Amino acid sequence: MEIVIALLGVFGLGTGAGVFVIRNLYYICQPSEVLIFAGSRHRVGDTKKKVGYRLVKGGSSIRVPLLEQAFRMDLSNMIIELKVNNAYSKGGIPLTVESVANIKVAGEEPTIHNAIERLLGKSRQEIEKLAQETLEGNLRGVLASLTPEQVNEDKIAFAKNLLEEAEDDLEKLGLVLDTLQIQNISDEVAYLDSIGRKQQAELVRDSRIAEAQTQAESIIREAQNHKNTSLKQIETEIEMARAEAERRIKDAMTKRQAVVAEAEADIGSEVARTQAEVAVQKERIKQVEQQLQADVVAPAEAECKRAIARAKGDAAAIVEPGKAQAEGIRKLAESWKGAGANAREVFLYQKLEELLKIMVSTVPEVDMDNVTVINSQGGSNATKMAAFFEELKQTAGIDVAATLESLTAGTDTVEVKSKKSTEV
Repeated sequence: MEIVIALLGVFGLGTGAGVFVIRNLYYICQPSEVLIFAGSRHRVGDTKKKVGYRLVKGGSSIRVPLLEQAFRMDLSNMIIELKVNNAYSKGGIPLTVESVANIKVAGEEPTIHNAIERLLGKSRQEIEKLAQETLEGNLRGVLASLTPEQVNEDKIAFAKNLLEEAEDDLEKLGLVLDTLQIQNISDEVAYLDSIGRKQQAELVRDSRIAEAQTQAESIIREAQNHKNTSLKQIETEIEMARAEAERRIKDAMTKRQAVVAEAEADIGSEVARTQAEVAVQKERIKQVEQQLQADVVAPAEAECKRAIARAKGDAAAIVEPGKAQAEGIRKLAESWKGAGANAREVFLYQKLEELLKIMVSTVPEVDMDNVTVINSQGGSNATKMAAFFEELKQTAGIDVAATLESLTAGTDTVEVKSKKSTEV
């Protein structure tokens, strides 16, 4: 201010005129704007390039009268609504995209120089329209390179691609794109709806698969936990059993001497008792042997001797008659041999009486005085007798008639008188 007053003093202006000049030449720059004083040439930064204006961002400055002209450029944010209809995506599907962009005039070098050159003097509405048309063109270009699935599935990536696509074009205009939000993506052929239903079905499928996998993992974890618990329990039981076994071993080792001594004492007493019992049993055996000798052996030996004597007597009773019978048979054979050819008939005649007694014993009891054997030429009795002798011949093999005929030698009648009756 002092510098300004000094300048005014140099020009020789009064106080009232100085206030008027300050009001018209002194400019204050707001934080959301930039002041442009056109008319004088200045170098851009550290470069050798010169422009016909100077910039004031923040603070204040005085316009050089007659040499400079002051301009203000708003740096505040501008909200632009973007809507692109029937923008063909990759694959030929027309899409409708609705979005909102936040842009502003660049406030930093060197982009701000592009804004001064292209936007200085334009109204805010004209700047917004220019930015809107530029962004819509960039939006159509980005949509043409993406499929509907890519646009719909990852809107953040889609907005990022759009920012990268529009950055160069906006920078040339001196604008900066702060944010870009995709609000809605649709199409008239319901392609995205079908994709949504498919994605929903896949989502349901994936959720069911995930749920099944979670349940399976839960079951596996539960089984693993049960297994680990069982193993721990078994290990605990094994340790307890081992400790119990060790305790028993220690107890057994401690009690071993006492048990051994007790067992030795028991065994010693049992041995002594057994030895005493052996002596008693030996005496009892002797007693039993003597008793058996008196009660069984001696009577048995006596009975054996008696049986031997009895057997010898019985054998003698059998042997002697046998010897006598054998001697008789031998003498009979000798006499039979000495008798010659008639020995058989003589023998049969000697046995005839015994045979007749045997034969008559089969006949009922009859009293008779005598038996007469007649010749075969006789009457009916002779016939009966002949039949009887024939039966005797067939049954006993004895031919009585022939024997009698050979002995009697021509006698017609033999009378046998019986002094007793014959019994059957």
